[in-house]
Amino acid sequence: MKKTYDLNVIKRTTIITPDQLREEFPMTEKATRTVLDSRQEIKDILDGRDSRLLIITGPCSIISQRQALTYGERLAGLQEKVKKTIKLVMRVYFEKPRTNVGYKGLISDPHIDKKTFDIVEGLRTARRILMGLNEMGVAAGTEILSQTAAERLSGLISWACIGARTTESQNHREWASAFSMPVGFKNGTDGNLNTAINALLAASSAQVFVGNDPYGVTSRVFSKGNRYCHIVLRGGKRPNYDPVSISEACSLLSKHPSLLQSVIVDCSHKNSGKDYRRQAEVFNHVLIQRVGHANGIHIEPNTAIRGMMLESNVEAGRQPFVYGVTRKEDLNPFVSITDACIGWEETEAIILTAQRRL
Repeated sequence: MKKTYDLNVIKRTTIITPDQLREEFPMTEKATRTVLDSRQEIKDILDGRDSRLLIITGPCSIISQRQALTYGERLAGLQEKVKKTIKLVMRVYFEKPRTNVGYKGLISDPHIDKKTFDIVEGLRTARRILMGLNEMGVAAGTEILSQTAAERLSGLISWACIGARTTESQNHREWASAFSMPVGFKNGTDGNLNTAINALLAASSAQVFVGNDPYGVTSRVFSKGNRYCHIVLRGGKRPNYDPVSISEACSLLSKHPSLLQSVIVDCSHKNSGKDYRRQAEVFNHVLIQRVGHANGIHIEPNTAIRGMMLESNVEAGRQPFVYGVTRKEDLNPFVSITDACIGWEETEAIILTAQRRL
């Protein structure tokens, strides 16, 4: 009999199970408290019970433990200054969706060499980073791209995001229905809001889907639905952070009273025209809508705006990087190799300015 399967598979290797990874890096009391408290704070903000502004800020992609913990230490210090009016969550993205091919993130290729693809080491490094951040009291947010990573890391995540390329994915909607943390769904890459609205309706509903148990065994998963799924506006064919676009999103949400009537705006991606230097401009436009005044001019505050996202790194910009050619040891760990980011000084200034205006 001729073989009819695995015809394009070179080989298979096992990876560490969710239970094994948790045993290797067990939760501490401090990390557990950071996760549980931060999740509740974010839920309260999305529900409108907490009037603070949620700001998710951090590198486009995490490329090293040193980078992540350095940024986290700075964010922890800033959180102490703004905690009365702002809840900070660090953007800790380990997986990168690619339009075609390219660097897929720290979990896929922690050595950034396009050769080893040491996913087990990538998962270990990701969990070490998340443990370190939560030990500092820094809440972590990430994009969920694979079920494999979600099953092994989600216990350390306070906020999750489903990206524009995967918002329409049935699998991601099912996973989100079972997640223990709030989940933001971005509008589609074309700017379509209905894609995200449909995702919210699916993820907030009970689902039955195929997943894995803590030992990596394939099983049926029964979820009760996640009430804390919400929309994230990231632009499309045009930006959608302006008052008209946000009102349109609120109007669509109002047709579904069971959904959270809250909006988060991504100040990067298509909203900034993919120009990292314009993030502050977008942020300030949205902040004016949130607070309802600027330079003596008053407008109706839009309290449905519950948060914003920034792509920010220790140092600004993007460094030259050719995947498979540039060596990891030649990289500056504090400068992005994916999307360009604003630097820490500008990030801090933006957030402190927001704190004074809230």
